[in-house]
Amino acid sequence: MKKSFILILLLSIMTVNIQAQNPFFSEYKTPHGTPPFDLIKNEHYEPAFEKGMKEQNVEIDQIINNPEIPTFANTIEAYEKSGELLSRVSSVFFNLLSAESDDEMMEISQRMSPKLSDHGNNISLNEKLFAKVKAVYDKRNDSGLTPEQIRLTEKIYEGFENRGVTLSAKDKETYKALSSELSKLTLNFGQNALKESNKFEMLLTDEADLDGLPQSVRDAAVAKAKGKGKEGWMFDLSAPSYIAFMKYSKRRDLREKLYMAYNTKCVAGGEFDNQENVRQIANTRLKIAQLLGYPDYATFTLRNKMAKNKDGVNNLLNNLYDAFEERAKEDVADVQKFASKYEGKEITLQPWDWAYYSEKLQDDKYDLNDEMVRPYFELENVKKGVFGLATDLYGVTFKKNTDIPVYQPEVEAFDVFDEKGQYIAVLFTDFHPRAGKRQGAWMTEYKGQYTENGKDSRPHVSIVMNFTRPTETEPALLSFDEVETFLHEFGHALHGMLTSCNYETLSGTNVARDFVELPSQVMENWLTEKEYLDRFAKHYKTGEAIPAALVQKLVDASNFNAGYLCYRQLSFGYLDMAWHTLQTPYEGDVKDFERKAMAGTALLPVADGANMSASFGHIFSGGYAAGYYSYKWSEVLDADAFAAFKENGIFNKETAESFRKNVLEKGNTEDPMELYVKFRGHEPTIDALLERSGVKKKQTPPDAKKVVDSVDKDKNK
Repeated sequence: MKKSFILILLLSIMTVNIQAQNPFFSEYKTPHGTPPFDLIKNEHYEPAFEKGMKEQNVEIDQIINNPEIPTFANTIEAYEKSGELLSRVSSVFFNLLSAESDDEMMEISQRMSPKLSDHGNNISLNEKLFAKVKAVYDKRNDSGLTPEQIRLTEKIYEGFENRGVTLSAKDKETYKALSSELSKLTLNFGQNALKESNKFEMLLTDEADLDGLPQSVRDAAVAKAKGKGKEGWMFDLSAPSYIAFMKYSKRRDLREKLYMAYNTKCVAGGEFDNQENVRQIANTRLKIAQLLGYPDYATFTLRNKMAKNKDGVNNLLNNLYDAFEERAKEDVADVQKFASKYEGKEITLQPWDWAYYSEKLQDDKYDLNDEMVRPYFELENVKKGVFGLATDLYGVTFKKNTDIPVYQPEVEAFDVFDEKGQYIAVLFTDFHPRAGKRQGAWMTEYKGQYTENGKDSRPHVSIVMNFTRPTETEPALLSFDEVETFLHEFGHALHGMLTSCNYETLSGTNVARDFVELPSQVMENWLTEKEYLDRFAKHYKTGEAIPAALVQKLVDASNFNAGYLCYRQLSFGYLDMAWHTLQTPYEGDVKDFERKAMAGTALLPVADGANMSASFGHIFSGGYAAGYYSYKWSEVLDADAFAAFKENGIFNKETAESFRKNVLEKGNTEDPMELYVKFRGHEPTIDALLERSGVKKKQTPPDAKKVVDSVDKDKNK
């Protein structure tokens, strides 16, 4: 008995000590309250998740049991502020699950995913809580609320509706099961894609196999092999490695091998095959939409987007399809003709040939290729140029802060200051590929912006990329596309850092999916402006400014393959809409479905076995389901928006200030089209995009050119 008592006492002490040592359980004692990455361990996540859910349940019960009449303060605002601990641990865990993951974190995510789904459902399906929210919602226009408070009330109310609170008791249980299943499916999809990507390696040991590859690409491949303890030249499916090989390798057989490895990810059978996940994700989303009273998932999710419904999306995609059709076919014909001429014999262009011969044709037409540009895009100089653009436009400055803990030695943290020298944000930058990092590039937050008790609580923002690494002999030298990607993600970061709202739910990038890409894509426009390039594009060895002739080549080549690239993006948009406009469950072949969905935009032969859906993370494990069109939607917006800068001067302070005040600062506090019109003075049309792309304008009715046609918002309900 005595021994048992002592054992219980020791276990209790150990539990208390573990909790006391958990960094999530106390206020972060770091600069600006950033996450203490140096203290956080995998063992801390699950206890913090559990405690966070319990604390939020108590907070929700307090709202429900409050005997006072429901008000904005005791209901909407109280709900908005609930779950602080859960939000803290979630932001760290799920961000690192994408950027610095390991097997243990993946296992934790599998265990916690259903629990977190159930927790969210228990709150969003709580009828008593919804009754309180509805009481405030019903009187929102007569309660003296500010426009932002009304907007928050509406968004929270819509959120409850969208998550099934008005369903019958039986249907609520069905909704819970479906949403929990969807959470697990999307998680499995993403983890399979990462594991499949990491699994593939192409090790070359014969130097003859490197024919065509620049020395910088060879050096990177040697470094990659050494990093795996091997001799030779290693290539994998990370973007810098894959893209460089496909562009430069003369070995058509090896290009085919690498292409097929990349484009048969998760679709060729094996433990990481995602075909069943694709079907089940699409079917589960359909079931959720129909349970909520909508014919398909696209109709359900588009209601609160700028496009409003399927007609709005299809009008955009089809208008661009028609406008770029002739140009797209010309682009392919030009590359096909050049390839045959280059090889001295007639060849049939295959998808693994496109990057190679396109690069050769661009070099032939403009005397331009990536290797000519890279020496002027050394990463440290590019950082100065990208940060400097924010300084030129908005007066924002950046200072590296080595006292801020980071989650990986390569990551850097910066204090961000406004034009008055006041602190406004923390920015984390993470540039290079690693085994634990998923592919692509993205911006995210560890903390959003909000105002509390009159104090502006500023955001902690991160941008994550997969750029070319430095080698033993050279620093990181970026391609033009990588610099463009940097500007893109940095545009998202500015949206998150310059926001000025009262409520986190409405601040920063928490806007409609087809509006969120405007601040990012508009930044890309500066990259072909000589006045901008002259400020930072310096040769990494000599310090020589990028030559005017080379800048002109970049400008001249800026529309190279514009038709092909537009059709490529349209193909992804059509595929996304095909999966999410299904009105009956799909049990057929995933590859066959994709071929049919993308047939209208297929400009090259489709390789047998190739499939994008099985690794299309944007729509199957990201937030772009029935929303991939937003890249083209926002491209129309950004072309029209940048036209204002071109009219007034690309560094014009008044234009920049208007964009900041009407777009970057406002978050989701107003309707996005109203915000855009306040900045631009009119609704956007595709005209600016056609002009920028060098595409001839077709004679179409004025209303057909508008991004948003006049459609009944409830038409597809």
